[in-house]
Amino acid sequence: MDWVRYGPVRTGRPTVCDDDGDTLALGPLMRDIDGAFLAAVDTASVHGALAAGSSQPVAVDGERIGPSVARPIAFICIGMSHATHAAGSGATPAECPVAFLKHRPRVVGPDDDVVIPRGSTRTESEVELTAVIKRTPRYLDDMAEAFDYVAGYMVANDVSERASQIDVSGCQWSKGRCAPTFSQVGPALRPVDGLDSGAPRLRSWVKEPRQDFCTAEPIFSVPA
Repeated sequence: MDWVRYGPVRTGRPTVCDDDGDTLALGPLMRDIDGAFLAAVDTASVHGALAAGSSQPVAVDGERIGPSVARPIAFICIGMSHATHAAGSGATPAECPVAFLKHRPRVVGPDDDVVIPRGSTRTESEVELTAVIKRTPRYLDDMAEAFDYVAGYMVANDVSERASQIDVSGCQWSKGRCAPTFSQVGPALRPVDGLDSGAPRLRSWVKEPRQDFCTAEPIFSVPA
């Protein structure tokens, strides 16, 4: 089952697309798909309630699809996280994760416009796997424990303005990654217990295929 939010900007109607292709309202079970809900309720209980008939199909044709999660605190990004990306750019894979932040106001839905900064000639996008963290993990004793803190996964279009990121960055990647609309996510949140494969394939197109890689090739895995 995929969880999808519909509605105008700064609003959201939470729904789930079930295995039969029906869209069911999640309103009877939650206010929104946000951090507070994901931290408090496991997805299995929601799916069990839906299977028991607690919600009815709703019409969503023509409605805007919003970001899959409402009001995320931030995106914690791991730079050069895939072996294929590193090889393609000629970079040496990092020995420890290179992290940077993208701020919450920059998030938009999958079909919303991405605004190119004025004067930019080097705005680029990359498809990314996004793990949604539902609680704050600290000092875990075993890497296997990490999945207890993951609610699910989203696809993201990670947009960057390379001149600001690289040429005039002052060594701060976030300068070129945090323009408005530069975090485009969705259309769905796939709960972690609903992912059929531990290594989904990600692809992107800009008039023609641009990226195609398997997430089984990360330099740093999701639990790491």
